[in-house]
Amino acid sequence: MSRVMLITGASRGIGAATARLAAHQGYALCLNYHQREDAVKQVLEQVHAAGVSAIAVKADVADEGQVVQMFEMIDREFGRLDVLVNNAGMLEQQMRLEQMDAARWTRVLGANVIGSFLCAREAIKRMSTQRGGQGGSIINLSSIAAQLGAPGEYIDYAAAKGAIDSMTVGLAREVAGEGIRVNAVRPGVIHTEIHASGGEPDRIERVKASVPMGRGGQAEEVAEAILWLASERASYTTGALLDVSGGR
Repeated sequence: MSRVMLITGASRGIGAATARLAAHQGYALCLNYHQREDAVKQVLEQVHAAGVSAIAVKADVADEGQVVQMFEMIDREFGRLDVLVNNAGMLEQQMRLEQMDAARWTRVLGANVIGSFLCAREAIKRMSTQRGGQGGSIINLSSIAAQLGAPGEYIDYAAAKGAIDSMTVGLAREVAGEGIRVNAVRPGVIHTEIHASGGEPDRIERVKASVPMGRGGQAEEVAEAILWLASERASYTTGALLDVSGGR
């Protein structure tokens, strides 16, 4: 049977690019989405065209009950899970920290941190050799913002991704003896729709001069890193934070 991969936030950007590449590598796929049903249907058509089994599951990853139901659906449809890509995340309008309210932090931490924790928890229950699983791989999506801090833009998002880095390192050590590898990819400025969510669709044009390679990255370039970490080619790699940021 094909290896099974769950990608959260698979309707656009890095998640969609990862789904397309994973399909061409023969993975069976569960594509999670929250709101963009039309977009995830397009991705589903693309991966089906590659000849793989795939389903789309609507769930807010920050909602514990919805996450549990999503994993139960994976159990019913596939009976196994080999790879989790914790890609779902969000950011909000660019502003300074003193302009933010606590509700914004709750939303950002919920989508980026709590969601990754909940999905990792459910994945470990199924992957861990101590629980009868066959092992597996978890890839968390962090950001180079965790290192740079995103001053004047979204310190809350950067802080959330810093939490992802810490969780990645700790969890990797916690489950290394149970056949599970846990790593993170830290993209830099990538050509996706997320910049529009921050209120600056052309942000890459403004900041690309600060990137040593002089350009923004493509979602497919990040997907390549994710699929490498998911594969047996990375069999001795765990607890790694892999920067895909053009040197930034």
